[in-house]
Amino acid sequence: MKNFKSYYLFILMLLPLLGACSKDEIIFDSELPRFETRPGYQLIEAIVPQETSANDEIYIIGHFNGGMDAVGDPRWQLQKAPDTDVKWGVYLNPDDFVEGKSLADGYTFYNVQQGEERGIGDVAVRHTDAPAIGGRLNVLIYFWEDYFRKPVNPDEVQHDGYTIYVVDNSGYDDLALYAWGDAEIFGGWPGITPTGSIQIDGINYKYFDTGAANEGLNVNLIFNNNGGGKQLADYNVTLDQDYYLELTPDGAVPFDPSAVVTHDGYTVYVYDETGWDELYLYMWGTVNDLNGAWPGMPVTGTQTINGVTYKYFDLGAANCDAGLEEHIILNNGNGKQVDDVVVFTLDRDVYVQLKASGAQEIDPATFQPSGSETPEPEPEPEPAKEYKHYIKAYPDKAELIEK
Repeated sequence: MKNFKSYYLFILMLLPLLGACSKDEIIFDSELPRFETRPGYQLIEAIVPQETSANDEIYIIGHFNGGMDAVGDPRWQLQKAPDTDVKWGVYLNPDDFVEGKSLADGYTFYNVQQGEERGIGDVAVRHTDAPAIGGRLNVLIYFWEDYFRKPVNPDEVQHDGYTIYVVDNSGYDDLALYAWGDAEIFGGWPGITPTGSIQIDGINYKYFDTGAANEGLNVNLIFNNNGGGKQLADYNVTLDQDYYLELTPDGAVPFDPSAVVTHDGYTVYVYDETGWDELYLYMWGTVNDLNGAWPGMPVTGTQTINGVTYKYFDLGAANCDAGLEEHIILNNGNGKQVDDVVVFTLDRDVYVQLKASGAQEIDPATFQPSGSETPEPEPEPEPAKEYKHYIKAYPDKAELIEK
């Protein structure tokens, strides 16, 4: 269970004291006015969660301004107080309200970077209190939606039976999973929404626990947009293991977590045909010895791209935006090298085919390793020679001649 912020607990602890002290009213610093009121406007000052960044974009949304359609309209955007990070304000002109609606019809707050306002227990929040015209109102925002969506430690999650892990690129706003076959293990259509979200080895998944009582059953999985009329083709599984799937608009396909590589900055990929026991990358140019003195940096790892396995060198995120122009020298650290394979500015990935005799930059979309090229077609056989037949006549015989 999530831990509530300490200062909210502190407020709750003080409530009995506040009830006992009727003569002295305690006002917290976050409740102090930070904006001047304006005639004709309703001023709302929001006390925001401590995770709020000064660069976040926050809007008030409700029936009075079209809900999410108000996002992007500066009339409804909150501004941070100049002297504190916890107080944000917005001036509302009732003349801008639509369809005769008012704040009493319900409103909430939306953070473009962190999602909609949420209450304790991850519940939706709708405010109805409104300041007087020319007055102000303090509103407390407990959480943003992202607070409850942060990936949890996989070691802390207790699963019920085998699990379907999903990399969700379906494009569905609201994902659900229905299963049929030996049983409707998730109930009737459209099934269940994800059990939770989790990050494993840097990969974000939505996951569905299938239930220990269903182990061994054979079912067809149908991912859908929670009954909204869209669904992917059936995917058949037997519940005797965990499954990792990627969802695309075209369907569900197996997903190999080990094939996902997270790189640190830009990368040099090398298809190595040298036969050397070791491979190093040295750089000189704008900065000499950029990623280490001679012989340079060792191979970071290997990765298969378009069926070709490369050794790769991650150049470091700190070097991405420096505009450095570097020469690359690939070597074995023991006297063998290929000088200046390529000179490039560190603003892109580079792919190189390396042989002991030299190296060249390649395009990974079209590159085929030596020995895997498409074989030359067999030459067409020469057409049969045509002969013309002639008859040579003699007084006493005729002779056939072919030319």
